[in-house]
Amino acid sequence: MLLFLDESGTDHGDMPYQVVGGIAIREQQLWRFVQDLAALQQQCFGGRLRELCPEREFKAKQLRARDKFRYAAQGARLSPADRARLALAFLQRGRNRDVPRRPEFTAYGQACLTYVEETLGLCGRHDVKVFATIADRDAPVPSDPEALRRDMSFLFERYYYYLEDLGAACEGREETREVGLIVFDELERAQCRRVIGNIEAYFLKTQKGQERSRLIIPEPFFVHSDLTTGVQVADVVVYVIAWAYRYGNRTGPVRPELGTYCKQIRELLHVTRRPDADRPGVEWPIWSVKYVDDLRARHERGA
Repeated sequence: MLLFLDESGTDHGDMPYQVVGGIAIREQQLWRFVQDLAALQQQCFGGRLRELCPEREFKAKQLRARDKFRYAAQGARLSPADRARLALAFLQRGRNRDVPRRPEFTAYGQACLTYVEETLGLCGRHDVKVFATIADRDAPVPSDPEALRRDMSFLFERYYYYLEDLGAACEGREETREVGLIVFDELERAQCRRVIGNIEAYFLKTQKGQERSRLIIPEPFFVHSDLTTGVQVADVVVYVIAWAYRYGNRTGPVRPELGTYCKQIRELLHVTRRPDADRPGVEWPIWSVKYVDDLRARHERGA
C-alpha cells in the first residue's frame, strides 16, 4: 500500500487551514490508475500535461483557481472533442507567449473543472482512500524540532487503522497483510532530513510508533511532484479539503464552488471503529480525516 502525501497551508500563505494528507492506493492498482489519468488528460487537454508544458507544474491551486470557474461559465458547454482541441490551443498559445482567444479560455476552464471531477471519480473506481489532518493556521507547534507534529501522528494512526482493517479482512485467506509505504512531495534537502528525523523518532522512540511500525515502513520516500501522479492527485485532495471540507464548528473561509469535489472526497474516506479505552463494549467511529487544534505532543500541551 502506498500513501502519497502533500501539504497545503503549512507555509502560512493564503490558505484558511493547514492540511497534510493525500491518497492511499494498492501498488497493484497504481499503474492502471496512472494510465487512466493519462488518458483523462488526453481527453480533457489534448495531451499529457507534463508533455504539453514540461516547464510548468500543474498544481491544484491553478486547476481550481476562481478564474477557471469564470472561464468555464463564459460560454456554452463544449463537446469533449471541441473542448480538448481548444484547451490544447490555449496551452500552446501560452507556451508561445501569445494571448489565447475567448473560446480557448472557455475550453480550458471547462477542461480544468472536468479533469478534477473525473480524477476524483477515478479514485473511487480504483479503491483509493483519502487521509488528511486539518489544523488552524495558528495552531501551536512543538518547541522540540525533533518532535513529530501531532497532525502527522494522527495521520499515521488513521493509515495504520486502515492497514490493520485490510489485514483483518484477509485473515484466513491467501492474501498477505498489507504493509504501508509513505511517499512525500520532495522538499528542500534540509526539510527532508528534518521530516525523516521526526518520523524515525516517532516510530523508534514512542510506544504507539513502535506498534505502528509493524505495518508502516518508518522511512519515507521523497519524489518530484511534477513527475509523480500520486502526489499530483494528493495535491488536488488537500487543496479541496483546505478550502471546502468542513465539519464541527470550523468557521474558516469556504469556497462553495468546490463543494461538489468535497462530496466526492467524502466518498473516499475510510471509516473504522475502535473500542473506548474507558468504557468496555463501547466503540467509536474513526474517520480518515481528522481536525487537530494543537500540533504539540501531550507533555507540551500539559505544560
